[in-house]
Formats: sequence, structure tokens, C-alpha cells
Amino acid sequence: MRLKALQVEAVPDAERAFEAFYGESADAFWLDSSRAGDGARFSFMGDASGPLAATVSYDVEAGEVTVRRGGATEVHCEPILSYLDHELARLRAATELPAGLPFEFECGFAGYLGYEVKADCGAAAPHRSPHPDAAFVFADRLIAFDHALGEAHLLCLVDAGGEAGADAWLEATARRLQELSPAAGPAEAPPPLPDFDLLGGEESLLRLARPSQRYLEEIEACKRHLAAGESYELCLTNAVVGEVQVDPLRLYAELRRVNPAPFASYLRFGELAVLSSSPERFLRVGRDGVAEAKPIKGTSRRDADPAEDERLARRLREDEKSRAENLMIVDLLRNDLGAVCEVGSVEVPALMEVESFETVHQLVSTVRGRLRPGTSAAECVRACFPPGSMTGAPKLRTMEILDRIEGAARGVYSGAIGYFGLGGACDLSVTIRTIVLGGSTASIGTGGAIVMQSVAQNELQEALLKAEAPVAAVVAAVTK
Repeated sequence: MRLKALQVEAVPDAERAFEAFYGESADAFWLDSSRAGDGARFSFMGDASGPLAATVSYDVEAGEVTVRRGGATEVHCEPILSYLDHELARLRAATELPAGLPFEFECGFAGYLGYEVKADCGAAAPHRSPHPDAAFVFADRLIAFDHALGEAHLLCLVDAGGEAGADAWLEATARRLQELSPAAGPAEAPPPLPDFDLLGGEESLLRLARPSQRYLEEIEACKRHLAAGESYELCLTNAVVGEVQVDPLRLYAELRRVNPAPFASYLRFGELAVLSSSPERFLRVGRDGVAEAKPIKGTSRRDADPAEDERLARRLREDEKSRAENLMIVDLLRNDLGAVCEVGSVEVPALMEVESFETVHQLVSTVRGRLRPGTSAAECVRACFPPGSMTGAPKLRTMEILDRIEGAARGVYSGAIGYFGLGGACDLSVTIRTIVLGGSTASIGTGGAIVMQSVAQNELQEALLKAEAPVAAVVAAVTK
């Protein structure tokens, strides 16, 4: 096999392109850098319609990977990360990859790993998610957008005898891209978030899955575990849920307008849609073997007044509780990466820097290391999963406590979204600020880190703040 590539100079608006090419696809992905910037230069989109494409789903309890390709179904009895690892190794050995591409997703798997995949990474998973524990599209064809240079790249994986079909797809796709409207200019400022009360009771469009009083009690339960020395930090989560009737792609358009994010994404697997505006990179592994995580711990609201906004950012930067939360997760990730990286290579090039997004300021650190020779991206993900910023420390014992307190599966939320490329790289975001649509049911996970300094009412308000943008998108999409 070989990978064919074609560069296209005329680039339309990515949203218009996705709607035109993949809006009607039953299984599709859009890894969308809707807020371009550092680490967010490229967007990728594709579906499962190509001749070599497949859809992959995983049931962690059964230990079964189900692969559907060309009308046939096969089941592999192994963990999802093991399947991805050996399948990518097989394909990489059989594929001639082009040189000079400015990105590292040269076709491959795009999708999500749900939180309960932690059962394959040394933890327990006592609760069952209503959705697949992992789902991916194997993309043999994709469109990559370079937002920095204003160009697109078309990629097509070609098997023996498939040259004519590949050339036809490349030519037709390039022509159609050039016929679509040109890329939009600088984005307008997002509209103000609508006033919506998540604590409005059972009749609200959306409500907390576990009512506010119970969540406050759970925060106090977490603090008792902290006082007993069982954990240093517990990342307690809840969910905002409701019954809504809305087109997933229209809802995603609202989400990326309200809250553009560097690691945004739209995934569609039949009746399941995952709409994410994540600001947080979980893990990137380059072809050069360098692994990088950018954990977020510490959140503050933004303000329309520049002076007050700067004061809020400065207060977050200096906040003792936020800095303690962040430092513990940095140490956890140094330990996770240390299990698969060369001795002495793990470093923290950026510690507790404030990054500002549309609705919040966040405290972000960077942890980096060089993988030991022969260590794959999937093995690195296994060592670090689930994201430490969604668990706490020490990781295994903290997850046991959280499973008992929360009493339900987190599902897609708290896992990771992104790609595993044929060339050996991967790039995954943390699944936060995300709407999961299963039929008519919407779920938005939210939460925060509990430490001894936590004040229960403040933690509840922080959880509501983190849900604000996805909730606003749902309200806007439903009421328009």
C-alpha cells in the first residue's frame, strides 16, 4: 500500500466543507482547531466511506473490539489499545508514506477512548457506560486543513488495484473544495452566554444528574478521604443531563461559535454524537518519540472589562489552592511518563501558566519526555490513561474512591479524543467541555479537583462555570 497526497491552495471554511463532504455520513470525524493557536494549526476530517475504511467499537467488560468494514464484521478479543497498536504496526510496515507532510496524521484511527478504558490500564471499572467504551473510524481518506498557511492536503491510502479510484477521489475532492466558499475571515466575537439556571429544578431543559445538595455532600465526603490520608486530590465529577431534540451538527456549530477551542472535535457514530470544545491536550506523541502532556488544573471566569479580566487572571495565577492542584497533577504525569520515557528525559518546560479561553482562564502546565526506544504511542497512552487531571493522586486509589462516591460510569467524558496516525504519532485531547448526544439524551460532564482547602459551595460554582458554554450551545440550538 501507499499513501497518496495532494495539496490544494483554495481552502473553504472548514465548517462548510465538513457539512458538504460529511454532513450526511453515519460515521464521521472532525478534529477541529476552531480556536487556532499554539498546538492547533491543523484540522482533520473524514468518514468511513472509503474502500479500506472501517468503524471500530469497544466493550471493556467483554474485552471485545468490533470492527465493521465493507459490510463484514469481525470481533477481536483484546484491549482496544492493544488492537490499535498492532493494527497500526501492521499497516505501517505495509505502507509507503510520503515525505514532507507538515502534520503527523497520515490517515489512521480517529475517535475516542472513554473513561472506563481505565480497566485496561491497571484500574477497575465497576460501572457500565450506555455508550461504547471506545469508538474510532479508520480513515483511509481524509482532508487536512493548515490554518497557518491557508491550504488543504488530501490524503488517500491506496491498496493494490486501487490507483484509479484514489486518483478519481483526489481530483473530485480538490475540485469540490475549490468550488466551495473561501475560508471565512477573522471570527467575530462569540455572543454573550444566555442566562440559564442549571439549579432550576426537575422541569429545566437541563439539570444536574446528581442534585446540587448531593454534590455538596460528596465534596465533604471527598474531604474526609483527604483528611484520612487516602488521597491528596480527588477530581470529583457530575453531569448536566436532559432530553433534547436537535441536529448534532447544528448543535456543534453553536458550540464552536460560543466556545472555540484548540482541541475541539465532532464525532459521529450512528446515533451517538460527541461534540467537544476541549481546551486541554491530554497527550501528544510525535514520530520523533517525544511525548507531551498539558494538564489543566485551576479555573476562573472571564470578565468583559479588561482590567477586571486581568485581575481575575492574576488572582488565578497566585491562587494557593489552584497551584496546589496543578502541581499534584504535574507530579502525577511526571510519574506516568517516567514509566515509558528514557531516564532523565522527563521535564516540565512550563509550570502553571495562565491561558485564556472564550469563557474561562485556566492554569496550564507542560510535561514532556522522550519515549524509550521501541515504545509505541499506544503504549504511552496506556501508561498515562485516564488523564491525571480528571482523576487525582495517587491515581489508582483515588479512582477507587471516586467510583464509589460518583456511583456511575463517566462514559465518554473524562477520556480522550483524537487520532493515532499511520506514521506512529498520536494527538489526544481530554474529553471536557463536551456534549454527548445519544439519541435524544444530552449529557455534559463537569466537575473539579477537591483538596483540603476546597470550599464546597465554591466547588459547585466552578463545576457550573465549566458547563456554562456547552449548556449555552444546547439552549441556543434548541430555542432557535
